[in-house]
Amino acid sequence: MSTTIPASTKRRAAVALVAALGVATLAACGTEAVKDRDAGKSGAPAPKTVTLVSHDSFNASKEVLAEFTEETGFTVKVLKAGDAGEAVNKEILTKGSPQGDVFFGVDNTLLSRALDNGIFVPYEAKGVDRVPATYRLDKENRVTPIDTGDICVNYDKKWFADKKLAPPVTFDDLAKPAYKDLLVVENPERSSPGLGFLLGTAAKYGDEGWQDYWKKLKANGVKTVDSWELAYNQEFSGSAGGKQAKGDRPLVVSYASSPPVEVLYGEPQPKVAPTGVSTGTCFRQIEFAGLLNGAKNPEGGKALIDFLISKKFQEDMPLQMFVNPVAKDAALPELFTKHGVVVEKPETMAPEKIAEKRDPWIQQWSSLVLK
Repeated sequence: MSTTIPASTKRRAAVALVAALGVATLAACGTEAVKDRDAGKSGAPAPKTVTLVSHDSFNASKEVLAEFTEETGFTVKVLKAGDAGEAVNKEILTKGSPQGDVFFGVDNTLLSRALDNGIFVPYEAKGVDRVPATYRLDKENRVTPIDTGDICVNYDKKWFADKKLAPPVTFDDLAKPAYKDLLVVENPERSSPGLGFLLGTAAKYGDEGWQDYWKKLKANGVKTVDSWELAYNQEFSGSAGGKQAKGDRPLVVSYASSPPVEVLYGEPQPKVAPTGVSTGTCFRQIEFAGLLNGAKNPEGGKALIDFLISKKFQEDMPLQMFVNPVAKDAALPELFTKHGVVVEKPETMAPEKIAEKRDPWIQQWSSLVLK
């Protein structure tokens, strides 16, 4: 979410646990994609390839993408362009001559940057009326909501049970002496979850109060690392990776969808998730897709955006990217309903305020916490 967040910490960090699917990238078939896009010039047949530019965490099942091709005649090529911030910045630099036709993965913490730089053109997707108005943050329809997720503190159930200590529930709890030296967070300048957690504290305590809160966290022994991978798979005692690395922090900033991931990829697969979610520490993210300004295949791009909010794609997403669908008619898989949590009242913040405050807050946070 930019300032420049490495790919290793993209907001959908849970996907780091998933083996990459065999979706061809533009880099792997650059010549073919260029030919298809050139075919879209005046007098030539419409291109048969539609190029989706995304952050590195994009995944979709082959079967679902094949269904899109069968329905529309367009083949999807995926160009993974780094973390969300890096990918957005690349599109800003190539505005008017984009790398692809559709961009997926700009979220509410970066939305103003993308819109202010004019990288999208308006398009009202078919079926967008199935998406709640609270997710449709751009009145000009330059972007379409695709998924949501919640950044939350996760806890190691066994650690707290062994200590006979109740896990924290709220932001306030994290600053209490009982949880001293237990929490690891990510640097918001480098990490998407870290930025979301910072914004969550600002939404909770206000423009000034969040700094006092972080002073309390610092005094209570909060540990900061650069990436989600380091925090979750090295420092956190509750994850499979953290156990192997002998992590000693039973609290970590991650996602509300992380417990289902631990179940799905556990060996052997546990009947109950080994990690829990402190539901009073969450910040809501919304991810969007948009038709790129200067797209070579706008017809294919519009069809792809329509497909991204179709019931078929929306129901495929949870087990591909560990996010929640935005379409009201899309059902969650049993893994989510059984092992996930519903965050009833996550912290939120208007994109305009994020645009105004994001960079100054990161600088203030760095001066306060890292020094």
